Amino acid sequence: MRDGRPDGPHGPVDRLVRATTTPLGLMVAVGLFLFAVQLLGGATEALSPLIERLLRRALVGPFPALGIGWLASYLLANGSVVAALAVSLFAADLVTPTELFLLVSGSRLGAAGVVLFIGALDFLARREAGLRESLRLGVLTFVCTYAVFVPSTVVGYLALPWADPLVALFSGVTGLLIRSLSMLRPVALGIVDQLGATGGFLLAVVLLLVSLRLFDRTFARLDTDHLRDRYFGYLSRVWLSFLAGLLLTGITTSITFSLGVVVPLYNREYLTRRETVPYILGANIGTFSDTLVVAVVLESPVAVATVAAVMGLGLAVTLVALLRFEWFYRRVRAIQMRIVTDRRVFVAFLLGIGVVPLGLTLLRTG
Repeated sequence: MRDGRPDGPHGPVDRLVRATTTPLGLMVAVGLFLFAVQLLGGATEALSPLIERLLRRALVGPFPALGIGWLASYLLANGSVVAALAVSLFAADLVTPTELFLLVSGSRLGAAGVVLFIGALDFLARREAGLRESLRLGVLTFVCTYAVFVPSTVVGYLALPWADPLVALFSGVTGLLIRSLSMLRPVALGIVDQLGATGGFLLAVVLLLVSLRLFDRTFARLDTDHLRDRYFGYLSRVWLSFLAGLLLTGITTSITFSLGVVVPLYNREYLTRRETVPYILGANIGTFSDTLVVAVVLESPVAVATVAAVMGLGLAVTLVALLRFEWFYRRVRAIQMRIVTDRRVFVAFLLGIGVVPLGLTLLRTG
């Protein structure tokens, strides 16, 4: 007690602070995100000659685009920022629709890296568990992500020549949404004029990271103990678990938050592997929400269609996995157990998730 008021994270004063600061934080985060996207678009257009020369050297054939998106998600620990950068490059006519598709797909393949990072932090916080034990959820996330997005990327890449009807569908939809967001563009272009193209580009990336981190920090103010106790009991049902991951990630635009809540629960065996797998599958689809917003803000129906194609293909594979969940789960469990129980396989896994995207980045086909 302090001055007659209860202390601690569950006191009435703390709940009042949360009730007032969370909506304000969300409004600031959304506004900052939308402005950062417009600033990124304006800066990318101004930097087009330089970026075009760099990309002409890096993107020789389709494979480097996939590898660059994959590796960049590791380096930034945020697949959403990488996808936003890819969409801005496309809006400035610096990458082709095929390269955009592969960059966004690569950002999904690399986004699971942040869960490994959170697991490593959890290991540092409680040394009684081994590193492999603390990284179990990260490994599981990688296995689930690859099981969905590797086949969907292959199918999508082969089907891209027939994507024109999808582009036509989204042309009308984006036209309705763009008019309400275009008011931010003059301010963004003014900042690019003042700071220069490079300064504007760097500021846009920083603001994107800050806005997404602000989402994380805002939702971190929620009573996660209450969230876990009240809602995570429903994860024993496959479809409810999937919807929970989909909605929580889609609403918060933060897979770091939605899976970060789960990491300590899974590592301490409050949640089982079977309950967590469909939740991860849902989170992997929900994470496209902010990328779709970026494509709309940058006024690119083709980008919206491309992002929707990556999301739709991933969703189709996910639905098949959920319909055949017992079959899918047995195979995911077998792969994860092999990785975390065999030291040599574990080391090979860690090397593989770095070497494969690096190899794709360096692979030249043209």
